[in-house]
Amino acid sequence: MLFLRLKNIGMMTRLSVNINKIATLRNSRGGNMPDVLKAAADCERFGAEGITVHPRPDERHIRYSDVRAIRPIITTELNIEGNPIPKFIDLVNEVRPAQVTLVPDAEDAITSNAGWDTIKNHGFLSEVCKEFKNNGIRTSIFIDPSPVMAEGAAKCGCDRVELYTESYASGYRADRQAAIAPYIKAATAAKEAGIGLNAGHDLNLENLEFFIRTIPWTDEVSIGHAIICDALYMGLEQTIRAYLSKVKIF
Repeated sequence: MLFLRLKNIGMMTRLSVNINKIATLRNSRGGNMPDVLKAAADCERFGAEGITVHPRPDERHIRYSDVRAIRPIITTELNIEGNPIPKFIDLVNEVRPAQVTLVPDAEDAITSNAGWDTIKNHGFLSEVCKEFKNNGIRTSIFIDPSPVMAEGAAKCGCDRVELYTESYASGYRADRQAAIAPYIKAATAAKEAGIGLNAGHDLNLENLEFFIRTIPWTDEVSIGHAIICDALYMGLEQTIRAYLSKVKIF
């Protein structure tokens, strides 16, 4: 019993809060309200175990300057997501976050909408992963829930994959077992390949706990939009506590 308890503690999933939506609200009026830096610090103070930012080339929410300013105040982990175009690579190498998540989003994408084809992009992803890992940065590749893509990501030299969970979230109410089935296969493939597992996109208070209970070796979930939406009614502190209760279940 003691062994099982220690094993479960070791597998506990971490919650990283994506603060892009806070920056979107700030940018809609100009000025510095709400204060993105204060929000990042408050999220950690309220229990978040990481902060995620996803700067896009047009800086329509998180700006590159925000990323530079946030880095010194983070006391847990900073995760920078984005398409590894040259200026993104330069930013990550300058800031040196705990983790970088490679996402193949187009410049005009409203939000991330697909994972990498890790087979077709093997050469490019391998080079990027090698560069970041040489700088001591944990690398994660954003993929669709496919065992083949998970195995391909591992061959690129990444440390983790992040499963794109939109299809799980959209299918959860109709048939949660069917919705999560491909994720179990992809997560198992990642584990067997010796890499870690993250997950993110449209995870919320309704569907999060089932995902973690079914795939308990999930290292981290990155959640932003749902947290900010819930915070409008519950307040940011209570919302983060509610999400933590869904991942700290073992």
